[in-house]
Amino acid sequence: MKAEIRKNLLARLRSGEPRFPGIVGFDDTVLPHVERALLAGHDMVLLGERGQGKTRLIRTLSGLLDEWTPVVAGCEINDHPYAPVCVRCRRLADELGDDLPVTWKHRDERYGEKLATPDTGVGDLIGDVDPIKVAEGRTLGDPETVHFGLVPRTNRGIFCINELPDLAERIQVSLLNVLEERDVQVRGYALRLPLDILLVASANPEDYTNRGRIITPLKDRFGAEIRTHYPLELDTELELIRQEADFDFFVGDGSPLSAAAAELPAEVPAHLLEVVARFTRLVRESTAVDARSGVSARFALAGAETVAAGAVRRAALTGEEHAVARVCDLPAIVPALMGKVEFEVSEEGREQEVLEHLLRRAIAETWRRALGGADLSGLLEKFDAGQSVESGELVPAAELLRRIGHVPGLAKIMERLGMTGESPGQAASALEFVLEGLFLTRRLSKETAPGRGDGTATYRT
Repeated sequence: MKAEIRKNLLARLRSGEPRFPGIVGFDDTVLPHVERALLAGHDMVLLGERGQGKTRLIRTLSGLLDEWTPVVAGCEINDHPYAPVCVRCRRLADELGDDLPVTWKHRDERYGEKLATPDTGVGDLIGDVDPIKVAEGRTLGDPETVHFGLVPRTNRGIFCINELPDLAERIQVSLLNVLEERDVQVRGYALRLPLDILLVASANPEDYTNRGRIITPLKDRFGAEIRTHYPLELDTELELIRQEADFDFFVGDGSPLSAAAAELPAEVPAHLLEVVARFTRLVRESTAVDARSGVSARFALAGAETVAAGAVRRAALTGEEHAVARVCDLPAIVPALMGKVEFEVSEEGREQEVLEHLLRRAIAETWRRALGGADLSGLLEKFDAGQSVESGELVPAAELLRRIGHVPGLAKIMERLGMTGESPGQAASALEFVLEGLFLTRRLSKETAPGRGDGTATYRT
């Protein structure tokens, strides 16, 4: 089976085909180590903080198996017809010879996975005596009374154990033979079942010392330990959001950048996605956040989806035809995401304040990058003349544009933000972003309506 993976991986390496589709940001760091481990035929542990894509990466490994493979029909452990190893299949092979029934298994059926919860037992992973088979009249010494666990049932395939340190140490011992001798032993049976399997595990670094640990003999029997990481670049963070977030978003010409079916049919302009990505990175780097716990990639995805949901809610309440996200949809992500972050003990009671400050920084940094050198005099002249503008998450785009009035240079502003459409929603999103940036750079003031939770705010000089 490992030779099969090696052959298919080498073929993809030579042809330039994607080896691990859907994996973002690991091309030059993690994936070369994974490829070396697979070519060497090593079992491996992926070690990294939560939300770094460890399980997603492991699940792509099944794509390196042959699309279809023959197995003995009805075999619990996927025996090969030419080399059966279980008692039942050997007996059938002796009785039927070339008439042994064969079926074909797809590569997706050759992948097994188990979350290592503390209540997981040896019977779950390896197997146990099946009392029903004993009750049918078979003796306890009969190997066919064994009910195989998840690992043998993934024979000739890939088996993944997620959060391996959470597995009780006495249960981890049951995997020693699987990794080294390549067999399983069930209770007192004289049963040595050779397995053809690739075992891959995931673990968080904190688990080595806090909730549990991987026992030393088991760590020694894994061929490779590979460290994963969060996206190293802002562009990678954005690519991940675009790929994984559960909504269609549009940039520039309105072409959808996500092929996933939309459950939140909203436009989230590129500058707001960049704010969410920068916010995620600032939270990860903050000294107020427990670095050992990490900030999952799911933090950014949930944030982007919450922004889209705010736009959809506004469209439903105000009757807007198209839902386009605006800056006023951003504050809602702070309470929504607070539970995804572990703060340092010294920051107790300040969690929301910390996240709100980091969100303002993310907006300001995005504004400076996109509009730092833009000519905003046409808009500023309106405020210098004493105009004020009230906005909020329940103010429709058309109403916001009416309150602001004609703005010279709006087309150039939208172009710098990557918007080439002419919808009122996009224009309102661009202008509200400009207003918020001018406030954060202290060129406008902003008054928030006390006691109102709808984000209503008034911008003036």
